[in-house]
This record gives sequence, structure tokens and C-alpha cells, in this order.
Amino acid sequence: MFGIIIIAVILALSFAAFNFVQVKKRDEGTESMKEIASAIQIGAKAFLMEEMRVVVISVIAILVVLSILVQWYVGVAFIIGASMSLMAAFVGMKIATLANVRVANTARTTKKLGSTLKVAFQGGSVMGLCVAGFALFGLVIVLLVFGKLMGQMASENLTIYTNWIGVNFIPFAMTVSGYALGCSIIAMFYRVGGGIYTKAADMGADLVGKTEAHIPEDDARNPATIADNVGDNVGDVAGLGSDLLESFVGAIIASIALACYTFFLEGDKISELMVEKLILYPVTFVSIGLISCVAGIMFLIMKKVSNHPHKELNIATWVSAGLTIILNSVFTYFFFGNIGREALLNAGFKVGVLSPWIASVLGIVSGITIGMVAEWYTSYDYKHTQNIAKSSAQGPAITITAGLALGKKSTFVPVLILAVTTILSYYIAGIYGVTMAAIGMLSFVATTVSVDTYGPIADNAGGISEMCHLEPEVRKITDKLDSVGNTTAAIGKGFAIGSASLAALSLLVSYIHSQVSNIAEHVDLVLNIVDPLTLAGALVGGALPFLFSGILIEAVSKAAMNMVQEVRRQFKKNPGILTGEEKPDYERCIRISSKGAIKEMKVPSIISIAAPLAGGFIFGPNFVGGLLIGTTLSGIMLALYTANAGGAWDNAKKYVESGGVDGEEKGSETHAATVIGDTVGDPLKDTVGPSLDILIKIMSVISLIGVSIFGQYNLFKLLFK
Repeated sequence: MFGIIIIAVILALSFAAFNFVQVKKRDEGTESMKEIASAIQIGAKAFLMEEMRVVVISVIAILVVLSILVQWYVGVAFIIGASMSLMAAFVGMKIATLANVRVANTARTTKKLGSTLKVAFQGGSVMGLCVAGFALFGLVIVLLVFGKLMGQMASENLTIYTNWIGVNFIPFAMTVSGYALGCSIIAMFYRVGGGIYTKAADMGADLVGKTEAHIPEDDARNPATIADNVGDNVGDVAGLGSDLLESFVGAIIASIALACYTFFLEGDKISELMVEKLILYPVTFVSIGLISCVAGIMFLIMKKVSNHPHKELNIATWVSAGLTIILNSVFTYFFFGNIGREALLNAGFKVGVLSPWIASVLGIVSGITIGMVAEWYTSYDYKHTQNIAKSSAQGPAITITAGLALGKKSTFVPVLILAVTTILSYYIAGIYGVTMAAIGMLSFVATTVSVDTYGPIADNAGGISEMCHLEPEVRKITDKLDSVGNTTAAIGKGFAIGSASLAALSLLVSYIHSQVSNIAEHVDLVLNIVDPLTLAGALVGGALPFLFSGILIEAVSKAAMNMVQEVRRQFKKNPGILTGEEKPDYERCIRISSKGAIKEMKVPSIISIAAPLAGGFIFGPNFVGGLLIGTTLSGIMLALYTANAGGAWDNAKKYVESGGVDGEEKGSETHAATVIGDTVGDPLKDTVGPSLDILIKIMSVISLIGVSIFGQYNLFKLLFK
């Protein structure tokens, strides 16, 4: 099985390197295009370096804490996870800032939509392949190095290990959880910091440029334009990639941890051979999914592409998902073929050998369906967003009201899909089936991220075309690709939230089992929902996403106001900027966005890390269990609501701009109302919604690592013993 995993990693990373080189070899275009592209690249690098200083300090501090309170190998696994996530984000940002100008130049030289689409998608595929490739590469290291160590411990009947301060835990489960935590920490920095950066720049550029100076979007005269283009890469490339990498790893780790804890609890019913298979199965499953993604991505790059970009991107997704389903059905049949019926039933497999595969297919179907629902609510091809655009003729208050209503209504269907998927997967393959549903949804993550990353690359290409005053035909091509990118982004956000939800639920299940797996006198045998501590934790957990969201919106507002003041200052001090006689100071705006994002992201990041730790050390593991339930439930709802409301406002504005509302165009009162709606929705869809994904996952992973300590050391227990 390790052979399949290693082949998948080598294949994915080699193909990513090939695509990187192929894109970089393309011509950048005119001197003005090169100049603008260089400014975006420098801005992206500046943000990465600024954030890296904070990341390194945080990672070292967490490493020390893990090594002292848990064990050294958990800290080492944490470093491996953080390194893999950092490398994926860095490569993704690099290719995105190289590809954008080459996409614009391809549109300029070929005047063909299909050729331009290929370049944008090939650039995006580098990030997608690196997300899955690096995640699996790090996991292989952890499995090979620490799996052997823990296997030796298990063979010596040391299933539970006691370190020098007397903390009890299952070593291997804790180690892989440390790997997941490393991925989660980096995702937190890029998603939260990137979200604040991109929306501060975007809102600052729009509020002064469009509203006050009445200049077009992506106008080179706007000092915040370059920062806005950098922000697209920071939030929607590095942020999205690290987010889905974390979900990908989290779902796998949840299944591995669950298998370890299940063996400890029911070792008399489940053999060591079965546990080994339960540990290796999800890793091999996603490896086969990664190989399928390579085929799906290659198929789109090599085929003759039509002038229907959305259809072509869907084909890549369907090929990847279809191959994943077919190949894994064969793999599952042979992998569990030598296990007897009784052993399968003891593991919770109620419909035979293919039970975990069926659960994973449910996850795949639910992920695609949730993405389609997000598109239905947010795309201007459908009535919901069209109605918001039409109602905007009555003023911005109606625009905001209609968007809020749509966002709230849009939460029900995705949650219903998640609920049905959870129930069916449980009855088919037990608790393990729930984790496999999450893994199924994320098994073709390489293609999903490739499609999503294509969006900001196309958006940047459109910005470069506008700033360099390329022919209208070029802008028409990039606008079409950008429009499809907005739709894929909405689908991607829905998919990210859905996968994060199932991954968080899987981690929650693993957390509950891990409580039982620790020494019985330290914790209750079940998480009792009517226990006062559990109920109190659920109440606090339910409120946390609202506190977290409020802080993020306030952070974006503060950073955006700094940007607004700077743009106004430059226009006032240098009137020649608006006449085209003077060049704006792009670098100053980039520094303001970078510093603002780093400063404002600290409190939300601390909340996500400190909340489960403080709850566990003060009130114990039952309180933390309730905390996770409350945070997961309210976080899922709030993430769906904010992402869909913001997406609908954005596309309502674009619907008016495209001439969808009779008699209305850019500059009209109706358009002005939709611009206000879009501005309100910006921090919701691109900062709050995506960051809530990280919140619920990082709290689950930290709790999974800390549960053994919570069971033995907590203030409440000492005071009321």
C-alpha cells in the first residue's frame, strides 16, 4: 500500500513541477504588463515575508509546549505538518503571480478563450497538485517513521504510554494529530491573515476609487489596485489551498485516530490486522484519488477546449471524481477481501466489504451537491441573485435586506445534505463510515483546488489587462474567465465549508472516543449531553463563532479605513495621479495591507487556539466536548450564511453590470446600491466564512491532542474533587 501512496506523491509533485515550468516559459507580454506583474509579485512576496516572521515565532512556541506537555515526537510531527502546508502555500502563491500576466498575454496574442483558459487552469493546477502532494508526502513520513516506532511499542503491549509528567495517551494517534495541528496552524495564518489583507485592499480600492473618484475597477491610477490584486492571491490561493489541505489532512487523521482508539476499546473484537487496514485504507484511498486527479487535470490540459470554460472545468472535476469512485471500488474489494464477515461486522461494516467505499461515495456526492447548491444561490444565472439585483432599484437598504434573507435561507439545504450523509454513512460503515464520508468528499481535492485557484489567476489577468489598456477583445476574454471564476469560487467556498464540516464532525467523534480511551478514573466513559459541564461548553461554543466573526469584520473595517485614508491622501497630495501625469505609490498601500492583516489576525488566531485549552484546563474534557459541539454547529451555519450572502451580493452587482437589469448600467442608482451590497458582503464571503472553517477544525485538532491532559489536570476537578 505504501507503494501506491509514494507513487501518487511522486506523480503529483512531478506533474506540478512540469506545469510550473510550462507556465513560466510563456511570454509575459509588453513592458507595461511586465511592470504591473512585477509589482504584484513583489507585493505578494512582501506579505509572505511579513507573515513568515509571525509564523516562525508561533510554530517554535507551540513546538516547545507540545514537546514538554505531550511528547517530543508529537512536536516533530507538528513541524512536519507546518512545513508541508507552508511549502504548498508558497509554491501556489509563486505560480499564481507568475501565471496571471501570462494568461493576459495569451488572451492578447491568441484572442482565443480556450487557449487562455488552459494557461489559467495549468497555473491553478500547480497549487492543487501541491496541496494534495505535500499533504500526503508529510503523512508518509509520519507513518513510516513514527508508525514503526509506535508499532514496536504496540508489539510490546505498550498501547498506552506514560511520559515523565504522568500524562496518558495513545502515542500514534497523538502523533498524527500533531501533524494535523501543524497544517491547521498554517491554514489559520493564511486564511485569517489573507482574508483581512484581501478585503482591506479591495474595500479601500472600491470605496475611494469607484465611489469617490469615479474611476473603473482595476484602474492603474488607484494606489490600492496592486494591493487588491495581491490580496486575490493571498486570500484565494494561499488561504484556500492551506484551508483545504487542512481539511484533507484532518479527515485522514480523524480516521486513523479513530482506528487506534477503537482498537484500544474493543481489542478483543477487532484484530491487529483489521486495525492496520483501517489505518492504511484512507491514506491509500486518497492516494488513488490523487492519481485520478492527475488524469483529470491532464485530460483538460491536453484536450481541445471549447469556448465554454465552466463546462470544461466541470469535465476535469467529473473525470477526477469518477475515476476516484471506480478505481477505489476495485481497491476496496481486494483490500478487505480477506477479512471475514464477523470481523467486518465488528468494525461496523454492515453491508460487507464495500461498506467504507459506499460511505466515501456518499461524501463525494454530498460535496458536489453542496457546491451546486452554493452555485444555485449565488450565481447570477439563477433567480435568487437576479432578484437581489432587480430589487436594488429600491435602494441599498433593500439590497442588504434581500441578501441577508438569502444567506439565512441558504443554510438549510446544505446542512440537510450533511445530516443525511452523516446518518447514512454511519448506518453503512459505523463511526468509521462518517470519517470516510469526509475523506470521500476530499479525495479529489487536487482538482477542486486547481479549479478554485484558476479563479484568482483569471481575475488578476483581467486586472492587468485593464491597467495596461489592452484591446477590448482581450478584456472580454478575461472578463468571461473571471465571471466563471466567481462561480467556481462560490462553489469552492460551499465545498470547503461542507468538507470542513464533515472533517470537524469526524474529529469530534475521534475526540469523544479518545476520552473513553484514556484512563477511566480520569474521564467519564461517554460524553453526556445533559451533563452541566457539557451543556455549558455547548453554550460557550455556540457563541464563539459569533465573537470570532465580529472580531474579523471589525479587523477588516480597521484595515480598510487605513487603506481609504492612504488612497485619499495620495489623491489629495498628488492630483496628477487622476490625470495620469503622476504614478501612485503602490508599495505604501501594500505595506499598509500587510501590516494591518498581521496586526489584526492575532486576536482571532489566539481565540481558536486558547479556547479549547483554557476550557480543558479549567473545566475538563466534558466541557471541551460540549464546546466542540456548539462551535461546530453554529460555525457551520454562520459560515454558509456569510459565504452565500456575500457571494450573492457580489454577483448581483455583476448582473447589473452585464446589463441583466433592463435600463440599468454602471453608474446608475441601482448599480450603486449593488456596489454597497458587494462592499458589505466582501468581509463576509472572503474573510468570515472561510475563517470559520479553520476555527472549527483547529479547535477539534487541539482538543484531540489535549484530551489526555484535560482528563488529569483541570482546575474544576481540583476545586470540587
